[in-house]
Amino acid sequence: MQTLFLALLLAAVFGFFAPSVQDRVRHALDGRPGLVWGVPFLLTAIFAAAAAVAGAFRAELILLLLVYTAAPVACLWLSRNIGRTGGRTACDFLAVLLLWLPLEFGAGGALVPRAAQGFLHSVAYGIAILLGLILFLGFRSLPGMKYNLPRNRRDLWLPLVAFAVTAPVLVAVGIPIGFIPPPHLPTPAAPGLRMAGALGLIFAATALPEEILFRSLIQNLMVQRWGGGTGTLLAASFIFGCAHLDNGPQPLPNWRYMILATIAGFAYGKVFHKCSTVISSALLHTLVDWTKHFFF
Repeated sequence: MQTLFLALLLAAVFGFFAPSVQDRVRHALDGRPGLVWGVPFLLTAIFAAAAAVAGAFRAELILLLLVYTAAPVACLWLSRNIGRTGGRTACDFLAVLLLWLPLEFGAGGALVPRAAQGFLHSVAYGIAILLGLILFLGFRSLPGMKYNLPRNRRDLWLPLVAFAVTAPVLVAVGIPIGFIPPPHLPTPAAPGLRMAGALGLIFAATALPEEILFRSLIQNLMVQRWGGGTGTLLAASFIFGCAHLDNGPQPLPNWRYMILATIAGFAYGKVFHKCSTVISSALLHTLVDWTKHFFF
């Protein structure tokens, strides 16, 4: 049952790649904007069902999730009314922060039994990404998100070229600062089938969600506000790097991880800027994470 919940959320996130789905959501919310207030209740109901399945249903937890999903809606409701001419407002940035930071710092984690934390965090993560897509693709109609399937060969070969350029830089920096060990062959416990399956898992569970947040939303909003120059890309990659300060395995704040993530984030951002789809930067992100996992 837990797998079914995660599969349905993933299917919904991938379903937004279909232009017809985006058009229907956008048309519905353009015609009746008030419908957007039903989205937090729907997503909270999904989370409540997942919590019940995991044996972690608590009224305080469900109320917290409702507040979490409603807060970005309130921001974008205000932003839509302020920015009717198409301009972006501070409320757009605030909505992204309200989507990201509570998950980043594990808000509500103390209300969840340890055995259910991994599952419910994944559900909350899926709900956050789905809410972001509904709000920014449908309700706010944010241009430049590039949430579409690849449109040309460049979208597929550029991530490979970027990986060939970026990977040696990450290794050259990561080993001396002690973030990664010297390279090694995969262990016998990592057969080819498992390694191949890990590509899909990393793409769906880590790379694509992070690229939606940090490239389609954060970097995209920054580019629209300050232009797509190198300074903006550097700032966006630095934000991405700082988001890894609270990640292990080194002691926190993990400045080693921040440095490597900032370098990688610049490469991801450059690929996103050059390609027509967020899938391209997600592919590069997948290759970097997969290589680190199995060879370092």
